[in-house]
Amino acid sequence: MPHTKFEEIIHYIEMLAESGRLKPGTRLPSIRSLAGEFSCSLNTVIKAYKELEFSHKIYAVSKSGYYLVEDYPYKKQTGSAVPVYDFLSAGPDKHAMPYLDYKHCMNQAIDRYKEDMFTYSELLGLLSLREELARHLRDLQVFTDSSRIAVTTGSQQALHLLIRLPFPNGKRTILTEQPAHPSFIESVKDQPCIGIDIGRDGPDLEQLETIFQNEEIKFFYLVSRFHNPTGHSYTNEERRKIVALAERYDVYIVEDDYMGDLDPDLKQDPMFAFQPNGRVIYTKSFSKTLLPGLRLGLAVLPTELIEGFKRAKFAADVHTPVITQGALEIYLKNGMFAAHIEKIRNLYRKKGEVLCRAYRAFMPEGTSYTCPASGFYSTVRLPSSLKASDFIQRLKDKNVLMQSTESMYLEEFMRYDELRLSVSHVKDQMIREGVALMAETIQEMMIKRKKGVMWR
Repeated sequence: MPHTKFEEIIHYIEMLAESGRLKPGTRLPSIRSLAGEFSCSLNTVIKAYKELEFSHKIYAVSKSGYYLVEDYPYKKQTGSAVPVYDFLSAGPDKHAMPYLDYKHCMNQAIDRYKEDMFTYSELLGLLSLREELARHLRDLQVFTDSSRIAVTTGSQQALHLLIRLPFPNGKRTILTEQPAHPSFIESVKDQPCIGIDIGRDGPDLEQLETIFQNEEIKFFYLVSRFHNPTGHSYTNEERRKIVALAERYDVYIVEDDYMGDLDPDLKQDPMFAFQPNGRVIYTKSFSKTLLPGLRLGLAVLPTELIEGFKRAKFAADVHTPVITQGALEIYLKNGMFAAHIEKIRNLYRKKGEVLCRAYRAFMPEGTSYTCPASGFYSTVRLPSSLKASDFIQRLKDKNVLMQSTESMYLEEFMRYDELRLSVSHVKDQMIREGVALMAETIQEMMIKRKKGVMWR
């Protein structure tokens, strides 16, 4: 309960918003009227309103007063106290995100780049940010200069543009890992595209060479670390061999290293490190490691693709927003990102370990699963007689949420028995409880299936 007049006023405004008596855009009580109602000074009310304004809950209009921004921050969760085991949402842990630090960077960026908001920015991104990104990438063994870096509106934009660009090898067919994340599958739907099954341990390199040799492959798309949805990461030896094959058969590699910062094994290198002169196109995102709402990513391009990429970027959105670029530059330059990554790298590694222990403890015979080094993605394959759609519905009745991988496959690779889990923002104890509920449901469905067979 609030103890001071200052806290009482804040609580009162929040209560009005929570109850719906204050609507978004509604003018708040005047400073003078609240001072009279709470028997306090005008300065106390002003201080309370400034605190609410600083929290972005209200805003001031000159010579008019204060207004409610939006009521959703005040709305409380209602309904059952039964916990929800959310393995469906694949965003970062909300409690580990650097909101306050990044807010300071955004405010600094507004001051620093306010003049740039009135003009169109550089197509490839702010030069000062690209120079900072070049320094940042060195820690990931990606050695390049700012002229080859393109800042994009999320790494998916970079992938989408690369899919459509003509490449110097003159080839048109895209080869993708199977499965692959849904947005990439959507992007290749109207393009010549074939797949290669990566299973649990990556693609068969002999099969990969056969495809490179016999098909007109423009580029091979792969996620080198923490694959979505399996969680698979390539070894350095596998990376080296794949790069050598691509070089031999004039195939480009588009390496999606969207979570490379989270790799706990600092001796692991991206494929770019084995061929930095243009054969490997490196893409990266800050969505999973920082804040998804920033929509910031990058691509390190071969020199011969830069002009074509610039034209495609211009057609897509002219340029990535200046203020978010400026904020990222400040965040990287001040060392905030390095400190943040160290914290969440350990956080997600521990979540991955909890998940794997739970799998081993509870999953019944006939079920297979991946045990990644990070808690972001993992897949579970059900016993052969069970369908993911039925399983998901039964789990939903137990407040366990997850998704099938059907949207992550090309038609000829489609599976109906596989699920994707993310434990990136699930509490450790709930991971164990949720997996136990999954195992229980698998056993219930298997018993029911056997009885059904017997009754026939």
